[in-house]
Amino acid sequence: MYNLLVGWLDFCDILGDNICSILSGKPLILIHVPFLWVHGMALFPFVLIKYKHYASNERLLNHEQIHLRQQLELGIIPFYIWYLLEYAWLRVKGMKHKEAYYNISFEKEAYDRQYDLDYLLYRPLWNFRKYL
Repeated sequence: MYNLLVGWLDFCDILGDNICSILSGKPLILIHVPFLWVHGMALFPFVLIKYKHYASNERLLNHEQIHLRQQLELGIIPFYIWYLLEYAWLRVKGMKHKEAYYNISFEKEAYDRQYDLDYLLYRPLWNFRKYL
């Protein structure tokens, strides 16, 4: 069963729509999914979390916020296609699952910057390319 934990709306004077929530680093909708096989997952515009107490984990939420920004920049469907193709390419190159996952450019950026809670305020456009 899905359990809606928090629905944040960041009312931006400049943009005036829900996109400003992602730009400012706050999720639009945070959902508790107990059977999730990972700690967190960004599926625009949602952030799914495995345990309710992760709703207060700033590092995890920031990591997923970075993915939401990547999805907005690239486009949601192209993001997932790129993500899966990059993962498949890394596996073909001989990496095991975990190593391939950590070497996906989107993950490299998110893990590298997850502790910088202000990152999304100054992050350059398409910055994941730096991690290719």
